Amino acid sequence: MINEEYKYSALTEKIIGCAMTVHKILGNGFQEVIYQRALEIEMLLAGIHFNREFEMPIYYREQHIGTRRVDFFVENVISVELKAITQFENTNFAQAINYLEAYNLEIGLLINFGEISLKFKRLTNKKYKPQ
Repeated sequence: MINEEYKYSALTEKIIGCAMTVHKILGNGFQEVIYQRALEIEMLLAGIHFNREFEMPIYYREQHIGTRRVDFFVENVISVELKAITQFENTNFAQAINYLEAYNLEIGLLINFGEISLKFKRLTNKKYKPQ
């Protein structure tokens, strides 16, 4: 499943594997916070370093205008947004991309525990500026 042409492929595969374990054990139907807590346990067991509900600043024209909490900020390079909805909607993708752009992160994952089968999408910030 690791595709070396994708940046952070090995790490995103580990995160997705943890999410699959959570979904296999819990199934669908719980609130997002339940999946968030379970995924925290799985990622700790997998040795993945992360911050849960990591508060990140949002800037507009170089002025701080607020903050947003990303569900998981993994190894200081990947944002992970969780959902527990019947299916992804365009607004979910737009939200996740907006976070990548606002935080200048290159890679993100959007994971949905609300469907019968776990759904996930790897997202890339096309506006990413290396620092």
